Amino acid sequence: MNLSGKVVLESGFIFDYAAMLGTEVISTEKIVALQDEAKGAAAALAVIRDTGIAKAHLSKDGTPEHVFFTRLPFVREGNPNTPESIQRLKDFGAYVQREIDAVVFLGVGGSYLGNKVIFDIFAGTGWNVGCEKRRQCYPRVYFSGNNLDADQYSEIFTELEYLSEQDSGKNGKFRVLLVPISKSGTTLETLAAFTYFYEFCQKSLLLQTEVAVVTDQQEGASPLHILAKANHWRSFDIKEGIGGRFCVFSDPGLVTAAVIGMDIDAFLRGARDMELACRTEALDQNPALLNAVLKYIAAAEGMDIEVFMPYAASMKSVGEWYVQLLAESLGKRQDRVGRTVHYGRTPIAAVGSTDMHAQTQQHQDGKRDKVIQFVEIAERKQEIILNNPFPQVDAFARYSGLGIDATLKVALAANEEALTSDGRLNAKYILPFLNEYYLGQLLYFLMLSVAYEGELADVDAYDQPGVETYKRIMKQKMSGD
Repeated sequence: MNLSGKVVLESGFIFDYAAMLGTEVISTEKIVALQDEAKGAAAALAVIRDTGIAKAHLSKDGTPEHVFFTRLPFVREGNPNTPESIQRLKDFGAYVQREIDAVVFLGVGGSYLGNKVIFDIFAGTGWNVGCEKRRQCYPRVYFSGNNLDADQYSEIFTELEYLSEQDSGKNGKFRVLLVPISKSGTTLETLAAFTYFYEFCQKSLLLQTEVAVVTDQQEGASPLHILAKANHWRSFDIKEGIGGRFCVFSDPGLVTAAVIGMDIDAFLRGARDMELACRTEALDQNPALLNAVLKYIAAAEGMDIEVFMPYAASMKSVGEWYVQLLAESLGKRQDRVGRTVHYGRTPIAAVGSTDMHAQTQQHQDGKRDKVIQFVEIAERKQEIILNNPFPQVDAFARYSGLGIDATLKVALAANEEALTSDGRLNAKYILPFLNEYYLGQLLYFLMLSVAYEGELADVDAYDQPGVETYKRIMKQKMSGD
């Protein structure tokens, strides 16, 4: 086993873990001692790939449930993504771009976070106001249903009515498409928002309303599916065996990709290439398995906080998506044989360089209970070089000729060096570019990492019993019982 401190995949994706080694917390000897457990984790994932069966995994009603996330990157008949389902998404995107003026996505948890990642990176903050691409044919995009927030509902609806007053729409009337996303079709936040927007858009004299639902299409399983059939709404499927935090590579996430014209094929190809690269049991060749082993050792040594810190403002939502992935997958009271273990780490989303001014003091000088992981984009689409419009002020002279991205990389390197000099655990994922392919690589790498770690810790990485506890109490309170 050659632990060189870096794994470089053929795609150019790099896992740089050098700063995780050689500390008091993680030694080569500890990694070597876990080789058999790592092989067991690799074997367990191989079973999931072949059969869809994860050890001791049951659905929330106690019945056996498949785990099919490893099949998502492969578009073929019998898999969650089929040639027909991908073509339906592309056709839907073309329809929306041709006919619809605004889309409101309504979802929470996995039905929101992955969509927001896709939107933030490939549409961006200016999409609804000044984006040249959107002005060509694309609709404005809004997100709601991710919180029980009456102010948010009202604000979005007021904006839609205002826009309809200023713009007659693509086809003579301002057309709004509502897209509720919920596997069960009963998610409180999603249905509350959908109910509000559907009622008020229908009543509006200025808006024309359409609906497309994303839900479980098994007969009678979802109220949203029943409504879709009765009203002839478009409907997309949430397949069995795809948990919410893994669904960004399937219809619930790809529906947003289709609407904004993202390259779905490249996104899935990135995930597929990462899946193929991470099947070996050899730790020095499988970055996801090695990442899991390093985090597992760190956890055993009391590192129970994990900071995810991409150096790109548009990737802030990736950190928020990862918070759910890590927290729900590994935050477990019991292991698979019922022993109380209280496993997992508290995930924290950060952004560089912003949070160097907010969180780094704690990372550098606070308790030694954290693993920091950075994301670096090797090459940006553009670089901005600053001039000095204030030559009469000496303080501005040092900014003349400054490259913004080059300086951001200096900030990341300085943060790494400072943490490493004090034995603070950190690692870095390097993407050659920030595009569909490499985003697919990164998100799928993180999914595999938590899946492998679940096997090492012998916890079910695919359920969320703690979530069901508050849902049960909330349902009782709302019913008055």
